[in-house]
Amino acid sequence: MIKLKVPISEEEIRKLKVGDEVLLNGIIVTARDQAHKLMYEEKPDFIRPYLKESVIYHCGPVVRKNPDGSWSFVSAGPTTSIREEPYEQDIICEYNVRGIIGKGGMREKTLNALKKCGAVYFHAVGGAGALIANAVKKVHTVFKLEEFGSPEAFWVIEVEDLPLIVTMDAHGNSLHEKVLKSSEEKLKKLINI
Repeated sequence: MIKLKVPISEEEIRKLKVGDEVLLNGIIVTARDQAHKLMYEEKPDFIRPYLKESVIYHCGPVVRKNPDGSWSFVSAGPTTSIREEPYEQDIICEYNVRGIIGKGGMREKTLNALKKCGAVYFHAVGGAGALIANAVKKVHTVFKLEEFGSPEAFWVIEVEDLPLIVTMDAHGNSLHEKVLKSSEEKLKKLINI
């Protein structure tokens, strides 16, 4: 297991390769569809300090407001990432993001940005939201909660030993693409039988 701590340098990220197992520590930001659209179209300054050399987590958390006014994550499972493909390339480079966490992988545009700007795609285990929530040690702040709602808001969270696997690296390699090609080849063989 490779331990990574935010902020993550480009040099550290470029050492990672597809298949590496990582424990992520530090402050990261959740962002889904509405957050990505806002970052892409309006380029808000309020989120920049939290994204520089950090990680975006494609996650629509289930949260609980505590009696003291603080927040806790009840569930923090990954969201399917492909929905952010139209935005991610620009966001990675614009905000100096070092990693994206989600499930299902992303496509060529994002893969190109990972290589160009020095970032990776981390796969989190789908269906393990309650378990992943245990790695969220603190909610630092939330943006756009009233406007976007809980799943779509920007949650700035501190994680400890969040388990991830690198499935797209900064060298142009994608486990998702490899699995897709292998599956297509097997399908062709099955159809020809």
